[in-house]
Amino acid sequence: MGKVKIVKKTGQGVDAGLVSRALSRTAKKKHLAGTLYVQATYNNTKILLTDKTGNALVWSSSGSLGFKGAKKGTPFAAAKVGELVGERAVAVGLKEVDAVVRGVGAGRESAIRAFNSKGIDITMIRDVTPVPHNGPKPKKPRRI
Repeated sequence: MGKVKIVKKTGQGVDAGLVSRALSRTAKKKHLAGTLYVQATYNNTKILLTDKTGNALVWSSSGSLGFKGAKKGTPFAAAKVGELVGERAVAVGLKEVDAVVRGVGAGRESAIRAFNSKGIDITMIRDVTPVPHNGPKPKKPRRI
């Protein structure tokens, strides 16, 4: 029997360097209203904040914060992305946003809740998840 090596498991939180770098990039122009686009897939959560004309102001994803693999699709990762985009939205001067949600991932609701916790009013939430009408074309019958 030898000595037991104790290894601390890391990767539970967010990489602090990536968060500080993301917060340091701020826009120079002030905006009062905008649109928040949340794309929540099974594997990732992406958030894009635009002004009313559609020009991108702020974006982030759980992969860009340092989450890897299956952790990117979790509600915790989506909440961290929502908090980061909310902090940057406050820096831009936003007061109210309309939210557009796309996808069926686990981070749909938690991303919006975390963004809302930064004090920005969400006036409308619209779900634009694509729904298939008839599905794919069936396979041809086998010729034996």
